[in-house]
Amino acid sequence: MTAGTIPIIEISGPPAERGRQYGEAARERIGAALTYYEEAFGESSGLTWDQVTARAERWLEPVRDYAPDLVEEMGGIAEGAGVGLLDILALNARGEIIYDQTFSRMRGSEGTPGDVAEAKEAAADGCTSFAVLGEASGDGHVYCGQNWDWRAGTADTLLMLRIVQPPRPTLIMQVEAGQIGRQGASSAGVALNANGLGGRFDDAIGLPQTVIRRRVLDSESISAAVDVLCRTRGHIASNALLTCREGFAIDLETTPGAHGWLYPDDGLLVHGNHYQATVPVQLAAGYRPGSSDSLIRVPRAEAGLRQLRGATAPDQSRKLIHQAMSDHLGHPEGLCTHPDPRQPEVKRWMTLLSSCVDLTTGDYYVTPGTPCDREYQHLPWNLYDGPHAPR
Repeated sequence: MTAGTIPIIEISGPPAERGRQYGEAARERIGAALTYYEEAFGESSGLTWDQVTARAERWLEPVRDYAPDLVEEMGGIAEGAGVGLLDILALNARGEIIYDQTFSRMRGSEGTPGDVAEAKEAAADGCTSFAVLGEASGDGHVYCGQNWDWRAGTADTLLMLRIVQPPRPTLIMQVEAGQIGRQGASSAGVALNANGLGGRFDDAIGLPQTVIRRRVLDSESISAAVDVLCRTRGHIASNALLTCREGFAIDLETTPGAHGWLYPDDGLLVHGNHYQATVPVQLAAGYRPGSSDSLIRVPRAEAGLRQLRGATAPDQSRKLIHQAMSDHLGHPEGLCTHPDPRQPEVKRWMTLLSSCVDLTTGDYYVTPGTPCDREYQHLPWNLYDGPHAPR
């Protein structure tokens, strides 16, 4: 079954079993992901895939110590897809591996990247996330979502994943095939949208973002989700925008060092790929945003989303969100990013997916690709068809 051109998969049962279901259902897309990243790592760093998986192995024990059930789930995915556990772990730690390899090549001072293009690569994902609370939405609903920008070559690896995992909340996530966590929302009425931030920190091993984000979405409340972000140490810096059905949102700029945080302004909160709360001390002496277009995307999204104050019904709100997230200022980069033909094909970026979640009703909408030329597709699942649904 598909939503537009994005496959939708539902899995359930114990960790290894739901992983096996995932791997079997997504076997072709997992194969496409492995093929793409083998080429991408070879092009950007000269690594063979065996070298990539050898680097991924350094996260196996830290993840097992933190979340052994997620290692079981990854093992099930590998079994179902007919690949190795380290292949799946590499797909889940691809941002961390890219970060390590990028900064090992870069030269600069005070931890500042010497090359802006490489700094963007090290940020792992370029995205624009938003939360619109009731006082800013016109119709009184709570909305959140994002434009997910990443390598155009991964477009055929995306899928929508529903995980039924009692007693934990049921999840709906948008992921690259083989990943166990990324962006999404839960039957507990908690949503996570995320953005890469970049910057060089120390060499200590931290957890992969897919693992941290999955545990955030596994949380039974907004306070538990915030606690996960405050108590775990990621390997790379990443922004997390949390929104809950009750009409609360908080943005945390998480790093291997200190965290920064932001709250909505008049019910609206937008975050891109630059530090907006505070620049970490490790970067402050020479910080420059790796994704410079983020400085344009954020205010453009804010301006577009302010139009929701005049909406009187959810269909009008969704139309205005879709319009805001289709903005082309700065084309081909911008809120709605299109592949730049001047770049090598393996390094071209695009908006892979645009999401809009109505946390009031539990309706989840996505565009399979750039939103400017696609309408939102309504997923066949409702968030609140699961345990921990708000009453």
